[in-house]
Amino acid sequence: MLQALDPAPLPDDAVEVARVVGGWGVKGWLKLLPHSAQPEALFSSKRWYLQASERGPKAFEGTLLLKVREAREHSGAVVAQVQDIADKDVADALKGARIFVSRSSFPSAATDEYYWVDLIGLDVVNREGVALGQVRELLSTGPQTVLVMEQPGAEGEKPVERMVPFVSAFVDKVDLPGRCITVDWQPDY
Repeated sequence: MLQALDPAPLPDDAVEVARVVGGWGVKGWLKLLPHSAQPEALFSSKRWYLQASERGPKAFEGTLLLKVREAREHSGAVVAQVQDIADKDVADALKGARIFVSRSSFPSAATDEYYWVDLIGLDVVNREGVALGQVRELLSTGPQTVLVMEQPGAEGEKPVERMVPFVSAFVDKVDLPGRCITVDWQPDY
């Protein structure tokens, strides 16, 4: 049944946005667990790219294109009907598969809002121009997000890890085209 799905190359700007939990209902809908509490990227695109889970049995190889007919939130998850899947057993066979969306199809972020994927890899400098590292990841601590940066250590030493709360009190400027974040933070904090 998965033969009805078209193989497709994964776009260069693909971002993993969800995983398939399994089938939902008897008509082949998919139940997804989004990686974001606000899964707008899933709703903004009608073309999702599917890859098998890294672990466990694989129902398919490579990347498959899913053409989305309908997607909506349901009980803390997302349910979706896709073209060419109309059977619960086929939907269940996709359990664990990863859903990717092209970054170019994400909705535009509001002023002073950023997608985490756009911040990873940016250089971070303080007001004095001292390099503090490069954003390796972001952590959600509940009330705020934290930038986790890594700076290469001196020869033979471990890299230096720094964390800066991603809040206006410490973040002066995010320059996405310039790939730099300026912060009010010192190297010895």
